[in-house]
Amino acid sequence: MELNSITFVIFFAVVFLLYYLFHRKGKVQNIVLLVASYFFYGYVNWKILPIIILMTLFFYFAGIQIGKCNEKGDEKGCSNWTRFTIIIGLLPLLYFKYFAFFVSSFAELFVSLGFNADVPTLRIILPLGISFYTFRLLSYAIEVNQEGMSAEKNILDFATYVAFFPSLLAGPIDRPNVFLPQIKENRVADYDNLVVGLKRFVWGWFMKVCIADRMATFIDPVVANYGTTNSSTLLLIVLLYPLQMYTDFCGYSNMAIGISRMLGIVQAENFKRPFFALNIAEFWRRWHMSLTTWLTDYVYTPLAFSFRRIGKWGLMLAITINMVIIGFWHGADWSFGFFGLYQALLYIPLVIKGKVATGGTIQWKSNLIPLKDLMKMAITYLLFAVGMVFSRADTITDGFAILKGLFIDWGMPHPGELMNWFIFVSCLFVLFIKEWLEESESKMVFWRNNKPVAVVTLVIALVVLIFVLRGSAPKEFIYMQF
Repeated sequence: MELNSITFVIFFAVVFLLYYLFHRKGKVQNIVLLVASYFFYGYVNWKILPIIILMTLFFYFAGIQIGKCNEKGDEKGCSNWTRFTIIIGLLPLLYFKYFAFFVSSFAELFVSLGFNADVPTLRIILPLGISFYTFRLLSYAIEVNQEGMSAEKNILDFATYVAFFPSLLAGPIDRPNVFLPQIKENRVADYDNLVVGLKRFVWGWFMKVCIADRMATFIDPVVANYGTTNSSTLLLIVLLYPLQMYTDFCGYSNMAIGISRMLGIVQAENFKRPFFALNIAEFWRRWHMSLTTWLTDYVYTPLAFSFRRIGKWGLMLAITINMVIIGFWHGADWSFGFFGLYQALLYIPLVIKGKVATGGTIQWKSNLIPLKDLMKMAITYLLFAVGMVFSRADTITDGFAILKGLFIDWGMPHPGELMNWFIFVSCLFVLFIKEWLEESESKMVFWRNNKPVAVVTLVIALVVLIFVLRGSAPKEFIYMQF
């Protein structure tokens, strides 16, 4: 059940009515959320439901054990329970997402060394959303271990946190110490929450349908036939793919955050206008923020602390490990690992200059970007776009072949069907203007007007555009595969 489908809109309307029907009973509201979440997940494939339920039960009881060790001051027992919990929690993810990759990689290695080995073909179905809810569960165990929060005793609240349907399939990755307190309170229908949530949902739907899906109709065929495509067209898809990924994933995040807000729950932000970043470090602080902050807190910071004795080399090593993990998190393939390594290499000049944590914000001048900052934005975008080629290509070899194709056969670009091209470029222009005004904190942002007439006008206009400009069939969100 896609968030951008009519089926989901009907599903959410039913959940919304039942949810606020019991606004005086927070426990019943959470029962509605949990049943809705399991129905939503099982609607995709009911056979994957036992996995999330078993993982929820395991982490619930493990969290209680970790909490008991904390209360007793048993640091060793607490550490042992946490390590055990993390290992068990990672096993399903490693099996479903990476086992086939490891087996085939080792088999190919043996063949390359001259041994006779058949490369097996394993058909392991990846449960949707497993990367996202696994990270939710891991952060819970870590937070309880670090005494950042008490172990959750209410299994209903905990299960609702794990399976919360708006962000179950593709994030954001919420932290338990922020999410759980919210669902312990009765949620009453609030005008501001409903307005903000509705606008976020419809805007995300617009981003997905009118921009990302339109781009896909041009980009996908070109990538599939890059060997017969001229250089100018390849350059276009290299420059456009980050925008397709952004409007697709940010579109989903906006829809998920909007749905949550309408239910009275504030979720973590996932994007903050990343293409206005002036360097790669600032870019990653704005892109897929719930993932990057998760890895920063639980992977990068401990590593940087451990490697501090070797100075900038230690910092670079921590960044490299962190970015390679980000790469492989997106997919079980060497091309994703290379994408992460490439991103890490872009940090080297910043590490040398000591500017990993600084120098990434625009110095606005009357809502205009200085030429110097504009050049930095363009260079950052271009460098990121080159790396994205490897996340889009099937293999590292294909990625280099696409980049090589940029310099072989120049000619007029083939943008595909002109009306389709005109539509997504026009919608992209609307996106750019909105983000420009928000980034510059302009007072002209119509989006902030929460008066009923303004809200209704905006929502109706966006919905009309969605139904007029959408393609023949909705496309799956890209991050569903991660």
